[in-house]
Amino acid sequence: MTGQDSMTDARDSIVVDAATVHDDTLGGASVELRDVTIQYERPGDEPLSIVAGYGLVLERGQLHCLAGRSGSGKTSILRVAAGLVPPASGRVLWEGLEITGLADDVITTRRRRHIGYLDQRGSLLPGLTALENVLLPAVPDRRARELARPARDLLHRLGVGARTTHYPDRLSGGERQRVAFARALLLGPAVVMADEPTASLDRATADQLIALLRSLADEGMAVLVASHDQHLISAADSRTMLT
Repeated sequence: MTGQDSMTDARDSIVVDAATVHDDTLGGASVELRDVTIQYERPGDEPLSIVAGYGLVLERGQLHCLAGRSGSGKTSILRVAAGLVPPASGRVLWEGLEITGLADDVITTRRRRHIGYLDQRGSLLPGLTALENVLLPAVPDRRARELARPARDLLHRLGVGARTTHYPDRLSGGERQRVAFARALLLGPAVVMADEPTASLDRATADQLIALLRSLADEGMAVLVASHDQHLISAADSRTMLT
């Protein structure tokens, strides 16, 4: 089976799973940022403001792209939206629940169940195989054995099924990215967030991944990406153009 066939299978099969999860939502947009300001402290100087007064409402079934040059703040917004870092001011809500001010362990638990997050590097733990990396989100709930087959299916459908026993240093950049994407999808999150998901992929594979992201949104997931890829920007329902 070719890589393209695998990605097409992924789109058709993963969407079915995505459409059936998270019926127990609290209400409200999947992700909402209200008047968010993001700053970085600078020793001996005033804080550097990256984003000021930013707002976003991300609904189910929507693909939104944070677009702009390097250093424009798109990754910073993505990380704040994912609850990985707090904003300097403003509010972050997931399905109507405000997470700003919650304890870190509470945010981590809720994020694991609500958001599938893919960072730009496709970060994997070096001492674990591709399959073991995909199963990491299942470990806290002791579901790794239960989800082993779905994890293998995801890897196969994303074109890296032959790499399940390979360690990250034996994978190409694009393969690591797809393994990380499988990990992000394992628990059937309501929201997928991805930082430059096509950056390490060749054009053909990148376009297949964009088609998958587009289909996930079409079938009910909320998808938030940060990218300067014009193909991905064009595929989005809405965009934030950062300068």
